[in-house]
Amino acid sequence: MRKPWLVTFVRAAPLGVAVALLVMLAAGQDWPLGPALPKDRFRSGETVLSAFAPISAATRNSIVKFNVDGQTVALGAVVDTNGLVLTKASELKPGKLTCWLATEEEVGAEVLAADEDEDVALVRVHARGLKPICWASGEVALGQWAITPGIAETPHAVGIISALPRKIRPERAFVGIQFDSSGDLPRIADLIPGLGAERAGLKPGDIILAVNQDGVTNREQLIESIRNFRAGQTVSLSVKRGDKEFRADVELAPLKLNQLGRGQLPEDSGKRLAGDVSRRSQGFELAIEHDTVLQPWLCGGPLVNLRGEAIGLNIARASRVTTYALSARLVEGMLQDLIKAQTPVKTSLTQ
Repeated sequence: MRKPWLVTFVRAAPLGVAVALLVMLAAGQDWPLGPALPKDRFRSGETVLSAFAPISAATRNSIVKFNVDGQTVALGAVVDTNGLVLTKASELKPGKLTCWLATEEEVGAEVLAADEDEDVALVRVHARGLKPICWASGEVALGQWAITPGIAETPHAVGIISALPRKIRPERAFVGIQFDSSGDLPRIADLIPGLGAERAGLKPGDIILAVNQDGVTNREQLIESIRNFRAGQTVSLSVKRGDKEFRADVELAPLKLNQLGRGQLPEDSGKRLAGDVSRRSQGFELAIEHDTVLQPWLCGGPLVNLRGEAIGLNIARASRVTTYALSARLVEGMLQDLIKAQTPVKTSLTQ
């Protein structure tokens, strides 16, 4: 609320004094306008987190903390008593994989299966008698509490649900085409050096007819189709060159700033402001959005409600105030597929 005395003072003060006052206000100087909230009562403060300690007490034995070569990389949610755990796959970097339990015991672990589409790994933890997490059966609601517990006596963080489960599109990836703007047809005007279209042998003048056998008739349809794929995936393009038609397999890739010029990608500024985000932060089938500020290594474990039931699996920190969690319904269905597919993965992760 505007302070009448402040307005009067600024109007009456000499110009230099008034400018100095405004500069001090803009710089966030402390003024005796009312009591300040102690830091321990901030949402991430010790007092607030301690208020949620009963939830940690109810869930900490259903959570593990994964290390690779001694460095913590992710949390995990226990899904059966014999040591099966779900976690975030892309954070399991090459190296010696171990995990810490709530009992302060460090044990070995090995990756059994992974769902690349949702970035979830099924891991065997070498421990018995673990307590499976309890999955919530009801729907989440906007504004409800969302707690990220760990193996400690207090949770790592708390927040609220800011968006209901929805599809999160992948981060933009490109085939490396610049279109001819003289018509609606998806005709190639130029190729971006070093990207998939150039490597696949496409040329200016080629017309794209289909993406993975789904026909496209204009540039907008082609762009919309590509938006559903992420970097590293390959799409099959049906191409017309003169009177001939052929297929080209093109790998998608992120566009580097120096390939089109700095600042031309709309997400560039957001990434610079985001701080540390997860290695894979977008491209999920059904995800809950919450405003908890999580470091990437805090993903992979459960997101729980006030009853200690898992409403989702924290899967990515996407920006400064956005974290995604795969919905409990999606995770439970995925778990059954991973259990059926489980085989030890022969990588350095299991050595």
